[in-house]
Formats: sequence, C-alpha cells, structure tokens
Amino acid sequence: MFRSQFGLIGKAAKSASLFKTQQSRLYASGALSKNDIQSRIFDVLKSFDKVKGENLTEQASFTNDLGLDSLDAVEVVMAIEEEFAIEIPDAEADAIQNVNQAIEYIAKTPEAH
Repeated sequence: MFRSQFGLIGKAAKSASLFKTQQSRLYASGALSKNDIQSRIFDVLKSFDKVKGENLTEQASFTNDLGLDSLDAVEVVMAIEEEFAIEIPDAEADAIQNVNQAIEYIAKTPEAH
C-alpha cells in the first residue's frame, strides 16, 4: 500500500517540477526586435512569386506596391501568422494592408516568437 501511495506522490512531485521548468522556459525568450521582425516578414513576402525584391520596402502596400490581389494579401497575413506562431483575429488581419502595419502588429504581440 505504501508503495502505491508513494507512486502517486512521486508522480505528482515530478509533474509539479516539470511544470515549473516549462513555466520558466516561457519567460526565457525576449521580445523580438523590429529589425528581426522586418527581416522575417520580408522573407515571407519574398516567398510569393508576385513580389519583386526591388519593390519591397517597409512602407510597401501589399496591393498597390507589391502587386498582390486581395486573396494574395490574405495569404500573406496567414503566412505571417505561421511564421510568428500566432493567430490574428479577422478584423485585425483585414486592417493589415502594408509591411509596416504587419511589423507593428507583430511588435505589439507578446505571443509572437
């Protein structure tokens, strides 16, 4: 009987120490720099065939400057979500129309990594 009770206590203790370890890891990474965010967003945009490198600037509009249609712009936002492991609510995603807006959104999102 002692053995089975100790086994439960031992599992709980291991589980608690594992939780503390994982919890401290969540706080170990720092915020992303704007330069890092910009570089990664540029890389995402360069992966789209329609985007030409010479048109890619921080102020570039997805549709007017980069030549993307509305469906492409939605795909860009989805690719940015995947790149930074976040989910952008639809209303906020619709408001992201250029590179700078994407950078600013990621910079203010603490879950982005």
